[in-house]
Amino acid sequence: MIPVMEFRQFSEQQPAFRVLKPWWDVFTEYLSVIMLMIGVFGCTLQVMQDKIICLPHKISSGSENICEVNRSFFLQLQPNFSNGPGEMRGVKNDLDLQQYSFINQMCYEKALHWYAKYFPYLVLMHTLVFMVCSNFWFKFPGSSSKIEHFISMLSKCFDSPWTTRALSEVSGENPEEKDQKKSGTSRSTTPLSPEESSLEKTQSLRSIPEKIVVDKPSASVLDKKEGEQAKALFEKVKKFRLHVEEGDILYLMYVRQTVFKVLKFLVIIAYNSFLVNKVHNKVCCEVKEIQDVTGYTVFECNHTMAHLFSKLSYCYLFLVAIYGLTSLYTSYWLFYRSLKEYSFEYVRHETGISDIPDVKNDFAFMLHMIDQYDPLYSKRFAVFLSEVSENKLKQLNLNHEWTPDKLRQRLQTNQNNRLELQLFMLPGLPDTVFELTELQSLKLEIINNVTIPASVSQLEDLQELSLYQCSLKLHTSATSFLKENLKVLRVKFDDNKELPNWMYVLRNLEELYLSGSLGPDASKNIVLESLRELKCLKTLYLKSNLTKIPQSIVDVSSHLQRLYLHNDGTKLVMLNNLKKMTSLIELELVRCDLERIPHAIFSLTSLQELDLKENNLRSIEEIVSFQHLRKLICLKLWHNGIMYIPEHIKKLSSLERLYFSHNKIEILPSHLFLCNKLRYLDLSHNDIRFIPPEIGVLQSLQYFSVTCNKLENLPDELFFCKKLKTLKLGKNSLSILSPKISYLTLLTHLELKGNHFEFLPQELGCCCALKLSGLIVEETLFETLPSDVRDQMKAE
Repeated sequence: MIPVMEFRQFSEQQPAFRVLKPWWDVFTEYLSVIMLMIGVFGCTLQVMQDKIICLPHKISSGSENICEVNRSFFLQLQPNFSNGPGEMRGVKNDLDLQQYSFINQMCYEKALHWYAKYFPYLVLMHTLVFMVCSNFWFKFPGSSSKIEHFISMLSKCFDSPWTTRALSEVSGENPEEKDQKKSGTSRSTTPLSPEESSLEKTQSLRSIPEKIVVDKPSASVLDKKEGEQAKALFEKVKKFRLHVEEGDILYLMYVRQTVFKVLKFLVIIAYNSFLVNKVHNKVCCEVKEIQDVTGYTVFECNHTMAHLFSKLSYCYLFLVAIYGLTSLYTSYWLFYRSLKEYSFEYVRHETGISDIPDVKNDFAFMLHMIDQYDPLYSKRFAVFLSEVSENKLKQLNLNHEWTPDKLRQRLQTNQNNRLELQLFMLPGLPDTVFELTELQSLKLEIINNVTIPASVSQLEDLQELSLYQCSLKLHTSATSFLKENLKVLRVKFDDNKELPNWMYVLRNLEELYLSGSLGPDASKNIVLESLRELKCLKTLYLKSNLTKIPQSIVDVSSHLQRLYLHNDGTKLVMLNNLKKMTSLIELELVRCDLERIPHAIFSLTSLQELDLKENNLRSIEEIVSFQHLRKLICLKLWHNGIMYIPEHIKKLSSLERLYFSHNKIEILPSHLFLCNKLRYLDLSHNDIRFIPPEIGVLQSLQYFSVTCNKLENLPDELFFCKKLKTLKLGKNSLSILSPKISYLTLLTHLELKGNHFEFLPQELGCCCALKLSGLIVEETLFETLPSDVRDQMKAE
């Protein structure tokens, strides 16, 4: 006998695939098994037992129809009991056993209807086709690979500790307390997982029956390893979704196999209904070819399995009918519902995770199939489609990776003498940052999805915050804290939409630095939101593409002391608003395409420092108006196209620092050195050929640079500036260094490299403060100094 298990290979698939088998597929599988048993049983009977038994029939010569005498023949074969119970009479045929076997085989092949002969094999064949067809989409290469990946991810997502934790958090439950929370329903006092208590019947996600699930206490505690596994799951789900949403091969394969089953059902019902009556017990067999062998041409036969096969055929038709009706229902479900779209709307409503996206094509179809098995799978799987959930997981992993001790090792003191923590290109901001209570400055660079929680209030010493290309959100409590405590804010952005709206309410902010494009068209008037609430703002830095001074700056003009406007080369016009900033002590207008010094600057009577770097200044005749700025001590006109210095500069008697580097100056007027308070003078990178002897008047001069000019000699009066500490003479045409350099006893930095010196004067030894580290000169030239001088300089 053939065991049913031998046919298992036709329908076997991985046990995990059961989640993609709806109730009708499971039901039809059981029907297929029953039909398979019918076919196997019929085939076994065909093999094990005689198929047909025949007896010869002697026919009279006048008979027209050889089978009309069947009835009289069988009456003759019946025993006659009229002569007594012990006497038997009948027709003697004189046939032996071999002849009967031969006749049985001949009549079985010739007289028996083909349906009666092959019915068990038809059942077996049709059933195997049904079973193969039902599972074909699990075996087809184009669909099986997607199914295997999906089932693997689904199982991991369902069992992941992160799923339980995420659903618990959005439900407002503390995962650590979930085991102690008892259900208030009368059904059971066993703790229920938050999924089962919140899900109801929807179009895409059907109602979930109540299930008693006892969560392990450890399920809510996500260690580092589990966090990494969950992170990998998010990436797999994201890539898998992009892959399967491109096509609908799974849907088409399932539709095709369902349609095929319906058509096959109709064919089976049609021909079986017509042929089921062809199964008879008694069969008349006429075989003329064997008359010479047996002496008979007509035989009466009995089909031994006819009665059983008839009952099995009706039973088989009944099962096929049920199978077909189920397939018709499946077809109705496939075509009536939109299975290429799947909405998580109700899941979003129930879980509170509002960013779960709807899916389409094969991804949607598989989720619809899963809902037929258990909608809880879809809900738990949806957690890994949410960016909010992914961000929370990243946050948890960040906290594992960046411990407070590790962060403390990165603390440094910045230029403002504040204890600073710098974080660069992280997937988020670790919550452990807010455990560094000593932190004074926080610098975040290229970090997305940054959220400052209420716990920032623990950083009582935090005064400085730097955001470089970071999208940042604030908790309400965090906004209140920063509003009172933040002193310095630096923001570097790519789009003005990235400007944080909360910066306009930082009423105790003293310094604001903004760097980025404030609009797509720099020629248009770009206006920042009002800074009027920043009552304490003293310093404002804007590096952008402004065409005029924004009104928001005017709002704080009464108390603003330092204004730095750095353009990208866009021409800055309409500077009349500068007149209102009477409190300014520092002003920088860098790369603003200015061709003349703006007249509005001359109204800033409190101005102490002015920087007009990298503009298009060629003439500075207006410099005479600077005499009204009696507090001006620093003037920076470097990196322009200035060709000469007007004599009016002598009226700037309060100047202490003057920058004329990177211009086209050829002649230095002697009146320049009437600014006798100068301590810093930079004339490098010009075309200067001669230094007037009046330079000796600058007795306060400490820094003097004329590198990259065309000087051929130096006036001896230069060395009368005995307070000089830095003297830069590199890259000129000098050939002799005066021995009077010995007068510069305070000299600590001397640059001579790039000239035509043949030797250095030994008087350099009198510059006691000058060491080798401060002497910039060719090594061969340094060797021309006496050994004792060299040793003196080498001694640090």
